[in-house]
Amino acid sequence: MLQLMLHSHPRIAVPPETRFLVPAYYRRRAFGDLRVEQRRRALAEWITSDRSTKFRELKIGKADFIREAAEGPGSLGSVIGTAFRMYADRFDKARWGDKRPSYVKQVDILLRLFPDAQIVHLIRDGRDCVASLKEMPWYTLDSFHAVATWAEAIDAGVKLRRSMPGDSYYELRYEDLTDDPATELKKLCHFLDEEFVPAMASPREAASVAVPAHKVWHSNTHGEVTRARVGSWGKRLEDWEVALCEHVLGGRLEANGYELTGASPAAKEHVLSCQKTLQKRRAGRLRKAVRDRLNRLREPSPVAALLTSGQQTPGGVPRQRADSHELTEPVL
Repeated sequence: MLQLMLHSHPRIAVPPETRFLVPAYYRRRAFGDLRVEQRRRALAEWITSDRSTKFRELKIGKADFIREAAEGPGSLGSVIGTAFRMYADRFDKARWGDKRPSYVKQVDILLRLFPDAQIVHLIRDGRDCVASLKEMPWYTLDSFHAVATWAEAIDAGVKLRRSMPGDSYYELRYEDLTDDPATELKKLCHFLDEEFVPAMASPREAASVAVPAHKVWHSNTHGEVTRARVGSWGKRLEDWEVALCEHVLGGRLEANGYELTGASPAAKEHVLSCQKTLQKRRAGRLRKAVRDRLNRLREPSPVAALLTSGQQTPGGVPRQRADSHELTEPVL
């Protein structure tokens, strides 16, 4: 929904999930020195052809992208950013964004790639998130992982709120956005240094362009903004799942303005299972982070994009709205 709201702005393009940004980052050593045109071409060819990516969702020419990436600046972020810039060009828009729920836990990587990025974090009641995640046709994990996913996202958001400047990180709540879209979008546009456009509050027209037909789980985006799903977890979760959510997530829920029901205490075995899941996931993230830190000591080529004035100026420059058709900092 928020993706479509932003895509409905005349200056901002936000495509369907592409799923090549973070994988390309972790594979960067395999492509060698991207200051070499042949290496940039190889990375662009991987982005367009690997089965794990969703490049086709951008609906831009593969050959055109490969050529522009090869001819562009020699950095990882520049190759990746070229794909999004070309997507924005499809709609004659100056700015682009990308959306994935997991990005909130990967902001350090995003800022390495796009130092002038602005991060938008949409928060929703964790119980509704657990219920929705379980219903996704592509979700294969259990309720314990679903609970852990929300806890990790909220914890990451807290760290970002404390560490990032106010013009780079912004939070809003799903419930507030669906209750009064215009007011919340005006606040968001102020953060983005863009003018609010009423069409953003009724984004269903953008759904036919920016939501692939096979994503039937996003069918609600083809209608008007609705609060029908707010608090629907009461009918979608089992009693033991509600108890577990409120036991494990209770402090986080209340900190974000969500009331607890006073559900019966969660079963000890469920609490232990959830704690083990959280610990295993935390250990996995730490191992991955350590490997990445080591890789950062021996980068094969520059990582940061060199496509905008802010990216090209050492130390960065104050954000300015582009008066011409020029790519500015991305919104994620």
